[in-house]
Amino acid sequence: MRSAPAAGFLPLLLGLRLLLGDGAAAQYSSDLCNWKGSGLTHESHKKDVEQVYLRCSEGSIEWMYPTGALIVNLRPNTSPASYKRLTVCIKPFKDSAGANIYLEKTGELKLLVRDGDRSPSKVYCFGYDQGGLFIEATPQQDISRKITGFQYELMNKGIASDLHTVSAPCRPCSDTEVLLAVCTSDFVIRGSIQDVTNQAEEQESIIHVGVNKLYRQKSKVFQLTGESGNWRGQIKTLLECGVKPGDGDFLFTGRMHFGEARLGCAPRFKDFQRMYREAKDKGLNPCEIGPD
Repeated sequence: MRSAPAAGFLPLLLGLRLLLGDGAAAQYSSDLCNWKGSGLTHESHKKDVEQVYLRCSEGSIEWMYPTGALIVNLRPNTSPASYKRLTVCIKPFKDSAGANIYLEKTGELKLLVRDGDRSPSKVYCFGYDQGGLFIEATPQQDISRKITGFQYELMNKGIASDLHTVSAPCRPCSDTEVLLAVCTSDFVIRGSIQDVTNQAEEQESIIHVGVNKLYRQKSKVFQLTGESGNWRGQIKTLLECGVKPGDGDFLFTGRMHFGEARLGCAPRFKDFQRMYREAKDKGLNPCEIGPD
């Protein structure tokens, strides 16, 4: 496996770090969340390394006709002391091509995404303190249009672990975990499982949910359908969890991840009602929500 970029780039990378530091040659995106650029602005004989600075917790990179290299600096608007608790996740575009993506720290490079890797919907995560992103264009035999691109998200390490560890979304949540999930999740709904679509290639299942009550949603994943006048939506989870259609209502909670709803705690609704009332009677419920 290739573990370092082409000869000539590493000395240039180190030179940039030593001479210019993190603030050098900054090429800011127009909105500080997303960057879009083209390698056609580079002279073909030069091995340019361009610095990109982004200040948001989520966004995207889109590099057309990649040449040379990019250093992507993610600088979220949080205290630097909190950086060690952050996880960075990237999700390459479906047809991303033309460059390798490395994790770089103090001149050492680790291959993260190889050019041409077509793993569908694969997400790559690493600790913020493990390094930054170094994107190196690969030699091309033709001038056909290629775009290297990906979405990125920064999140708390605990949340990232829950989203990408099989044991976390598959095991039943404790009463305490359910009550906390109700207070902190990106979406909380009462609903039933209408159908389940399994995607073997992506190792995921899509749960088609009929919504009986919408308590909260961060994004408009659950919407009113014109045909039936009912609220519906989709939630993704790991195929290994073995979700199947069934009778009865559930309380679905979870997180938004790259624009998709990911399943968190999902007890049967009658069990949630019991948990909530017992906690409320003891004054232990962490937040108020109508359980009916």
